[in-house]
Amino acid sequence: MFTSVDDVSARLAATGYLASAAVATTVFLADRLGKPLLVEGPAGVGKTELAKAVAEVAGARLVRLQCYEGVDESRALYEWNHAKQLLRISAGRDETWDETRTDIFSEEFLLTRPLLTAIRGDDPKVLLIDETDKADVEVEGLLLEVLSDFQVTVPELGTIAATRRPFVVLTSNASRELSEALRRRCLFLHIGFPDEELERRIVRLKVPGLDEALAASVVRVVGALRAMDLRKVPSVAETIDWARTLLALGADTLDETVVRDSLGVLLKHQDDILKAAAKLDLDAV
Repeated sequence: MFTSVDDVSARLAATGYLASAAVATTVFLADRLGKPLLVEGPAGVGKTELAKAVAEVAGARLVRLQCYEGVDESRALYEWNHAKQLLRISAGRDETWDETRTDIFSEEFLLTRPLLTAIRGDDPKVLLIDETDKADVEVEGLLLEVLSDFQVTVPELGTIAATRRPFVVLTSNASRELSEALRRRCLFLHIGFPDEELERRIVRLKVPGLDEALAASVVRVVGALRAMDLRKVPSVAETIDWARTLLALGADTLDETVVRDSLGVLLKHQDDILKAAAKLDLDAV
């Protein structure tokens, strides 16, 4: 998919995703080695967007498994269409059970979920397993067979192996520790908050109507907020939202009134807003 690290950077940038050298290098290696990519970092730094950008670059279909507490095999791998099976059984009352069983446990009655969908077919796919840390520990066991051998075993049908491996991205906010067995199967990438220069480039790309001086001020203020002891510091997503807010308000510069009135775009807790309003010194940034 990629010929070099520079090729990764250039092609991701063409989709609007500005990747650091570390991100571009790890994506290149995941593609070249055929390994799943585990991406950790705080919310809003571009983990999910990375998978979307890779899919766009590759012209691949994005298959997404959104993890949450309680997600199970029927939501991740497959399940049988029980309603359709019952109708088929009712329609074939004169058949023997062996004849009916062979029919109802066939492809026609199989409902594929993201993990099985990603390994079937010859078309290019990017499998995004989003917020893996939110799923129960037992779900990791479902992932091991897929990520080790890119195959899924359906007892009634046998083993379904991938004819074309998907590019796999797992994301995690590190709310719980993932198992070593899962980590061993992946290349690891941590995406933190970008440095000031990269974040300014991101803001300018995503909010082209914002002038360079105001974009620089936005990034400096966000950096100052991240240095505070807040419950939830602003991510890159909030930086972009704030830049768009200032553009919508017609603000040319950052003053105390504008910042105070729009802090709710950057910060999501009232105690954080009060702390920031009291401690933020615009003259110092």
